[in-house]
Amino acid sequence: MLLHSVYFWLRQDLNEDERNQFCQGLVKLRRISSVVDLYVGKPAKTEKRQIIDDSYTYGLIVLFNDVKGHDEYQSHPIHKEFLASFSSFWSKVLVYDIQV
Repeated sequence: MLLHSVYFWLRQDLNEDERNQFCQGLVKLRRISSVVDLYVGKPAKTEKRQIIDDSYTYGLIVLFNDVKGHDEYQSHPIHKEFLASFSSFWSKVLVYDIQV
């Protein structure tokens, strides 16, 4: 299995409608056939601790069966459309891929 974890810091000047469009764009990635499961969310309201980074706007976790599924996702037209439509919305993005 491969967990593809992506954290987005959206630009401060985006309005609520733009933020909602972005979130809907993330959810649409679920339509890619190699996606086993997909979760979208905002930072949890857990206790503040020095080791927790909750400065991001949205987190995305995508589960794939293997690296091949991940690679198919990266080149899929829906993913490319997401990047073309929304890459200007974020000021920072970090990706962490975990193989289990």
